[in-house]
Amino acid sequence: MKNNNFENIFDAYQLVAGAKIKGKQQDEIFELGTYDALKRGYTLYPLDHGVRYDDFSVLVSERELKNNFMIEAGRGNTAIAA
Repeated sequence: MKNNNFENIFDAYQLVAGAKIKGKQQDEIFELGTYDALKRGYTLYPLDHGVRYDDFSVLVSERELKNNFMIEAGRGNTAIAA
């Protein structure tokens, strides 16, 4: 996928379950799962042609998501300035 469909992650409020996540250095696409408070991280599931694979997942911290990943534009819960 092209990088213009993705934007940097600035806030944890953008991290909603079901959002498409892409690495800044890789072209692999992941679907964001739920936050696991006990493990202190988000679950990422690989996507291939729109199919989510539940048999393999990666646990990623919020800091790592902000530094190394991008989120699909318009999918996150972005704050609107009043």
